[in-house]
Amino acid sequence: MNQPEIDLNELRALNARFIHNFVANDVPSHDAITHERFLYISTSGARVDRAEYLRQWATGFDPEVIVYWDVRDERIDVFGDFALVRATNKHIQRTGGQEVTGMTAYTDAYVREAGRWLCVQAQLTAVSPENYPGDETIVNSYVMGLLQVRG
Repeated sequence: MNQPEIDLNELRALNARFIHNFVANDVPSHDAITHERFLYISTSGARVDRAEYLRQWATGFDPEVIVYWDVRDERIDVFGDFALVRATNKHIQRTGGQEVTGMTAYTDAYVREAGRWLCVQAQLTAVSPENYPGDETIVNSYVMGLLQVRG
């Protein structure tokens, strides 16, 4: 396997870990893959430093509220020791007895330092329905916080 294939495989695995960390509220695992200078930019444009981001990470996913979550339309580009991981999440949330569906695109920026890829920035963008990627692009999904096996 050549280096570009190795990088893509590592970054795909990191993206899956990133999402699983969110669904599992796994702060230690997420801490291990975020750079010390990490910055999160929310859909509203708020800039959140690493310490506050990790505090929020501990309780960010509630399977009773977010009943469905998937990753779709994953695209990864590597530029030497820098990479962009882009995908979209579909979510179904129970709010006030109603289920609301939405999608959010994300761009995670990674740098390779000392042979390890670390996320330096995560940025979210709300997706309007006319731009929703199709179900055929689903990489993985969670129902009530449980990873679904694709067959």
